Amino acid sequence: MTKRIAFQGELGAYSHQACHETYPELEALPCRTFEDAITAVRSGQAELAMLPVENSTFGRVADIHHLLPESGLHIINEAFVRVHINLLALPGTTLDQVKSAMSHTMLLGQCRDYLAKQGISRVTGADTAGSAHHVAELGDPTMAALASELAGEIYGLDVLARHIEDEGNNTTRFLVMSRTPDYTPRGDHGMMTSFVFQVRNIPAALYKAMGGFATNGVNMTKLESYMVNGSFSATQFYADIEGHPEDAGVKLALEELDYFTSEVKMLGVYPADPRRH
Repeated sequence: MTKRIAFQGELGAYSHQACHETYPELEALPCRTFEDAITAVRSGQAELAMLPVENSTFGRVADIHHLLPESGLHIINEAFVRVHINLLALPGTTLDQVKSAMSHTMLLGQCRDYLAKQGISRVTGADTAGSAHHVAELGDPTMAALASELAGEIYGLDVLARHIEDEGNNTTRFLVMSRTPDYTPRGDHGMMTSFVFQVRNIPAALYKAMGGFATNGVNMTKLESYMVNGSFSATQFYADIEGHPEDAGVKLALEELDYFTSEVKMLGVYPADPRRH
């Protein structure tokens, strides 16, 4: 039986690229929504899910932090994927033929300078791979798409210009989710631990909860808050820290965190991607 990795989007999306780069031996399974990708893993239709959590230009991906704690899945890996944007067109098309380019609104914004210099107008599409698919089916040489090279390969489009993004460091971080956790120390670049927690209703609870990480020399790389069930009074925090729960400093910090919180839920322990540093 073919093993699969689920992702949200169409074939050729940047999430598909992340699957292709990180797990080339697995068959990529496109899903309509993030929830569908999670369900595919929970049901056994796929072994893993590749979910984007944040982008270096646009910040965190909406909804993901709400989905992770209730997904029933566990983080077993992370992947940093460089987002290179390419101008794709029908085979044989020349750059001077292109009058407009279609893509997701975020990619159009990231290529604003290049498109303006070329005199190419922007057309908003539902997503990147879907725009490439549409251009391939449209058959109009004046319409191009902004997408990954993988999308060009899948939909039979030529690359007219590579890496046309205005900013040269656009990167998306993905989390790899599995039905079963893996707490074994692994990888050559250290371990990461992710969890969510809610603080107790006492003065300075968050400050006190965080103090244990500072005093035990544990580096917290991310701390984000969001409302729970639409309540302004119930706030949940998502955190990433460097280290393994069995490391001496991490163990002490988590014990101190437990004292000042009403709930702590471990999301995963996984090797740090070398591109993180």
